[in-house]
Amino acid sequence: MTALAERLSNQFVPFHVLFVFVMIFAFFSSFDPTAYASSATSKVGAEVEALLTWKASLDSQSQSLLSPWNESGHCNWVGIGCNKAGRVTHIDLESYGLRGTLSNLSFPSFHHLLSLKLYNNSIYGTIPSQIGSLLRLTNLSLSNNHLSGTIPSEIGMLSSLIYLSLWSNRLIGLIPPSIGNLGNLTELYLFDNQLSGPIPHEVGMLRSLFVLSLSWNKLTGSIPQEIGLLRSLTDLQLSTNNLTGSIPSSIGNLGNLTILYLHENQLSGSIPQEVGSLRSLSNLCLEYNNLTGSIPSSIGNLGNLTMLYLYENQLSGSIPQEVGSLRSLSNLCLEYNNLTGSIPSSIGNLGNLTILYLYENQLSGSIPQKVGLLRSLIELDLSKNNLTGSIPSSIGNLGNLTILHLCENQLSGSIPQEVGSLRSLSKLCLGSNNLMGSIPSSIGNLGNLTILHLFKNQLSESIPTSIGHLGNLTVLYLYYNKLTGRIPSTIGKLKNLKFLAFAENHISGSIPPELGKLKSLIYLNLLGNKLTGSIPSELENLTDLQFFDIADNNLTGHLPQNICLGGSLRHLYASNNSLIGSIPKSLRNCKPLIRVTLERNQLTGNISEDFGVLPNLVYIDLSYNNFYGELSQNWGRCHNLTSLKISKNKISGKILPELGEATQLQVLDLSSNHLAREIPNNFRKLDLLFDLKLSDNRLSGNIPAELGKLSNLEHLNLATNKLSGSIPRQLGECVKLRNLNLSKNLLSGGIQTEIGKLQFLQTLDLGNNSLTGEIPEQIGELQSLEILNLSHNSLFGSIPSSFNGMRSFTSIDISYNHLKGPLPNTKAFQDASFEAYKGNDGLCGNKTGLLPCSPKMSNGVMGKRNNKVVLLVIFSVLGILCLVVVGIFLVHCKRVGNIENVPEGATNENLFAIWSYDGKMVYENIIEVTEDFNARHCIGVGGYGTVYKAKLPSNQVVAVKKLHSSEDGELADLKSFTSEIRALTEIRHRNVIKLYGFCSHPRHLFLVYEFLEGGSLERILSNDEEILHFEWTKRVNVVSDLADALSYMHHDCSPPVIHRDISSKNVLLDSEYVAHISDFGTARLLKHHSSNWTSFAGTFGYAAPELAYTMEVNERLDVYSFGVLTLEVLMGKHPGDLITSVSSSPPTAHDILLKDILDSRLPPSRTHVEKEVVLVAKLALACLHTNPQCRPTMRQVSVILSKQSPPLQNSFHLISLGQLIDVNCSTS
Repeated sequence: MTALAERLSNQFVPFHVLFVFVMIFAFFSSFDPTAYASSATSKVGAEVEALLTWKASLDSQSQSLLSPWNESGHCNWVGIGCNKAGRVTHIDLESYGLRGTLSNLSFPSFHHLLSLKLYNNSIYGTIPSQIGSLLRLTNLSLSNNHLSGTIPSEIGMLSSLIYLSLWSNRLIGLIPPSIGNLGNLTELYLFDNQLSGPIPHEVGMLRSLFVLSLSWNKLTGSIPQEIGLLRSLTDLQLSTNNLTGSIPSSIGNLGNLTILYLHENQLSGSIPQEVGSLRSLSNLCLEYNNLTGSIPSSIGNLGNLTMLYLYENQLSGSIPQEVGSLRSLSNLCLEYNNLTGSIPSSIGNLGNLTILYLYENQLSGSIPQKVGLLRSLIELDLSKNNLTGSIPSSIGNLGNLTILHLCENQLSGSIPQEVGSLRSLSKLCLGSNNLMGSIPSSIGNLGNLTILHLFKNQLSESIPTSIGHLGNLTVLYLYYNKLTGRIPSTIGKLKNLKFLAFAENHISGSIPPELGKLKSLIYLNLLGNKLTGSIPSELENLTDLQFFDIADNNLTGHLPQNICLGGSLRHLYASNNSLIGSIPKSLRNCKPLIRVTLERNQLTGNISEDFGVLPNLVYIDLSYNNFYGELSQNWGRCHNLTSLKISKNKISGKILPELGEATQLQVLDLSSNHLAREIPNNFRKLDLLFDLKLSDNRLSGNIPAELGKLSNLEHLNLATNKLSGSIPRQLGECVKLRNLNLSKNLLSGGIQTEIGKLQFLQTLDLGNNSLTGEIPEQIGELQSLEILNLSHNSLFGSIPSSFNGMRSFTSIDISYNHLKGPLPNTKAFQDASFEAYKGNDGLCGNKTGLLPCSPKMSNGVMGKRNNKVVLLVIFSVLGILCLVVVGIFLVHCKRVGNIENVPEGATNENLFAIWSYDGKMVYENIIEVTEDFNARHCIGVGGYGTVYKAKLPSNQVVAVKKLHSSEDGELADLKSFTSEIRALTEIRHRNVIKLYGFCSHPRHLFLVYEFLEGGSLERILSNDEEILHFEWTKRVNVVSDLADALSYMHHDCSPPVIHRDISSKNVLLDSEYVAHISDFGTARLLKHHSSNWTSFAGTFGYAAPELAYTMEVNERLDVYSFGVLTLEVLMGKHPGDLITSVSSSPPTAHDILLKDILDSRLPPSRTHVEKEVVLVAKLALACLHTNPQCRPTMRQVSVILSKQSPPLQNSFHLISLGQLIDVNCSTS
């Protein structure tokens, strides 16, 4: 140092250099190496102590995994990395199986920590706020643990952070806005937690971000516009949250984006056109949202797109042609939307497409031929659309196709032979279309096929034997077609088959025994064919069978004895055959049985031994067989049984009290047997019972009063027994009762007044007993009562005056009693035949077989009436004065309306009246809910008005018919309107549409009817899909309903109501296919036997021929129209020229077979309805007689249809129309 000083003294040294030198010299002079080493060692020691403290807080297994941490040299510990100074920079313990919390890890001790990776452990508890002290941290990975609580806001202090991963924990609360401070962050993973609240706008500050993944949380609010500032973003995943609002247009700024996942949210609005700017995008998933509008054409710009998922939204419009530009696309899924229009032909450009899902839309048009160019296609599903035309033969080019679903469209033509080229196909569904022709034999080439659905088409001819080559087939559904021929024995080769359904075809021949080789079969349905012969015993080998249906065939022989040998059978249906023998023994203890229908066979055997306790049985019908023996106690132990029907057998003994233990019973029918003794008292336990039929037995004793406890009972039939005693007054507690039949017993005493409580009662039959006393006044207050039979009793006194107000009556029989006094002045009594009131010596009236009522005899009645005469005159005068005042007021209102020509006074200047069981319907409500009769609410247009559907604020749905204005102005409409009101207010019938109210107003003239959800008969007959549910029994019932309604209108209304426009458009059906006549806009009221000359009203094709030369209106016009409509119901279409053929003289349709004119869309009628179809056809032809006087009356038609149809004289298939036409005519 001295030498240095000497050397410097010989030189000039600048002051500032000298100063620095002195300061450095002073620093080193004072430096203590020992002290520095001590400080560094102290900080390293703090890190080591922090690690060991945290280790000690972990569970014992975790501590053993970190046992090397007890050794010296912490930088060599497992999962620990250090810098050159020995400071901890990395803690990497991913997938070590550690269990514990982070609360004992002292984060402030690690000043140099760059990376903290604890991924895939069992760390639980919260993230400590002290984590914000790791200022140098660049990588934080705590994902796939069990962390809970919120993300601390202090995480925003980690400004050096590049990678943040907290996914798959149990974190809750908000994403802290402080996360916007992490300006260096490139990847952020918070998915699969329970985070809530909105996405913070501060996320737009993360300009370096490549990946943002927030999926699988509970985030709400909208996607912030600031997301468009993240121009470096390549992966954006916000799916499976509760995000709302629209997709921000700013998303179009993300030019580097390759993945965009927004699916499974509640996003709404349209897909922004700006999406088309994302030219780097490969995956676009927007499914499971509420997106509306059309698919933007700009989507065609996404040339790199491989996956496009837009399904489960509310998208509309057509599929843009620009989709054909997405040549990289492999998956295109647009299903479950409201897309319309045709499938664009440009879709054939997508040569890389492997999955194409367009099902559950409203697409129309044909399947483009160019679909055959998609040779990479593996799955194609176009089902549940409105596609028409044929299946293109080019589809055979899709050699890689494994799934082809075209079901539930309107495809026609035949199945192309080229389908047989799809050798990779595993699932083929063509069901519910209009395909015809035969099943191509080439289908046998599809060796990989597991599911084949061809049901609900019009396929014909026989099932190809090549179907036996489909060795991998598990499901074969061919039901509801027109297949003929036999079941091919080659089906026995389908060893993997589990589901086989050939129901409702025309298959004939016997059941092949080879079906017994299908050991995997669990479902076999052969319902509704023409199968004959016996059931092969080989079917007993089907030990896994759960569903077996052979009903509605012509099978003979025995049921297989071991049909339930495997103990798997749940459903057995064999009704409507000619089976003989006993119940299979294996059914006795077949525990899984749920439903059994064996009715209408010739089965026999002792019923008491055939069934054990079946705990799962819900429904069983053994009616119309030859079973004998007594009822078993086991039925009462079937605790899930809801329906037990054993009528029309030879069962004897008594009804066991144990039956009352089957507390789930809703239907019990033991009628037409040989049961004796008393009805058990403990039936009161069956509180769910709504249908009890014990008629036509030998039951004796009293009717149990306990039946009154059955509060849900709607139908009670105890007729034709030997019951005695009085009618229990407790029956009045069965307030839901609709039909009560106690006829043909030995009942005595009076008719209980409590029956008057049964306000829903429609049928009351107490005939053929020994009842005495007077008819209670309360019976006349049953406003729903339609049929009343009190005949063959010993009732006396006069008919109560309350019967004068009974307008619901359609049939009454009071014959053979001791009644006296005048008949009530109602249609039911006045139009009743002599048979209905004969045998009562004291009755009087202006009726055949009765003496006129003398003043003395009717004095009581007349005395009361005399007191009313004065009042009647007074009220008549007052009524006329009121009418004059109202008339003046209405004229004034009309003038004001004409002068002002504005609607402001509409509410105060209308004449509104309403009759409704639920209160007054307000004019303003109807105008509001129909949007002033907007066309979108229109459901039909008739000659006199337009019908709208209106849902009132009370949620009641009604039909509103707004009458058209005419050339004559409002008065002409009022005339028609008044006619209709007068007719409808007099009508109360179950088969006539109900009127709720009407409104006459300067702006509107409308009627309010009940709304029937089934729609018009015209609509159903023209719907090829719905027509399949409108089978023969329902059609016969509809014809009967219409006959009853017209009979009531013609013969029970005074004056008679002539409809004049009977047609399929004016017949409405409810959900149960019960028919109701509607549209009385052209109805005219006539005095009986009078004429009315007026202009033509009706529908061409239904009008009677005599209207060509006379305009006389009478009931015979409706009879003719009824005949046309009945043929339309049978044929499924308007009869057209057939009417001329059957009406010509001689008839040119004489040799046409009845079966050839029936609706070919339905399977042929079954044996048990064939005679009903013949009877209906015969009546229809009778109604079409050219001589009006030769047509039957509607009452005659109604009566004939209500009786049992006569047996057929010839085979149904040989009956011609000539055999049904009655050439004789009696005009008397």
